[in-house]
Amino acid sequence: MPFGFVVIDKPAGLTSHDCVSRMRRVFGIKRVGHGGTLDPAVTGVLPIALGHATRLLPYLPGAKSYRGSIQLGQRTSSDDQQGDLISKQAWPELNTAEIEAYLEPFRGRIQQRPPQVSAVHVQGERAYARARRGETMEIPARTITIDCLQLLSWNQQLGQIDFNVHCSSGTYIRSLARDLGELIGCGACLGWLKRTQALGFHEQQAVPLPDRDNPVLTTPPAVLPPLTALAHLPRLQLNEEEQESWSCGRRITAHQDQCQPAPKPLASDQQESDPSQTAPNQTDPSANKPMLVVIDCRGEVAGMAYWEDNATVKPKVVFNARG
Repeated sequence: MPFGFVVIDKPAGLTSHDCVSRMRRVFGIKRVGHGGTLDPAVTGVLPIALGHATRLLPYLPGAKSYRGSIQLGQRTSSDDQQGDLISKQAWPELNTAEIEAYLEPFRGRIQQRPPQVSAVHVQGERAYARARRGETMEIPARTITIDCLQLLSWNQQLGQIDFNVHCSSGTYIRSLARDLGELIGCGACLGWLKRTQALGFHEQQAVPLPDRDNPVLTTPPAVLPPLTALAHLPRLQLNEEEQESWSCGRRITAHQDQCQPAPKPLASDQQESDPSQTAPNQTDPSANKPMLVVIDCRGEVAGMAYWEDNATVKPKVVFNARG
């Protein structure tokens, strides 16, 4: 069974689950998952985990980057141009400096309200399911971080703002477009969007989605090794004796000096919990503890662990475990 990641350049019109289903057929395996759902209209980086690499998805960096366009003067039911048009009005005369001033409040750590059409849970049900029934919900705002919001161009005639954004997990770019329109006073929605980075993978690593008509005849894309996705975490190399204990799920006696450190990530590169999901298990001793990658004698990923104390590493995920 393959063990690693494939980065797909998702085309428009497909759901993330559609891409997972096609990759299952291409590789002939059932254990396939994706990291970070993309709306059908959104294109770009969609990391696909194969085999046991699906168990590594929670430990990948949560920050994401996008390139897109905001359309001023339009309010829609979904906060993008795929939704029903609610209202339309003219946008004011603006110059680049004024657009920059309007963007400034959205930089840094802010409160953001998810769209009505979103996967957020509202009273135990997905918001999009209730929105499709015509319901309007009060979805509470939540804290997100926008590390970089770069204005690429402003087209006064078309009312379009092109931008780059680097943000934390849980950020809705559709909400950013909606809120910017409210601040300017003319309304706005998302025009188009492409994800350029997710879970530590970049658009330069992305490959086209295999052919729909003959997926089983398509040569499977090259699989990136698991360590490619775990460069942001420190690593602990096992010797033969430690590897034997590790494969049996035992704790490893080690010192933090033995770890190969990882570069310090941006604040938004840390995986953040989604308040719309089930609350984390507070009895889990690994909750909120920094993780490390455990490497076996062959230099391959043996699993994930955390420091139970200053001299003890406790297994969290063990690959090729014994009994």
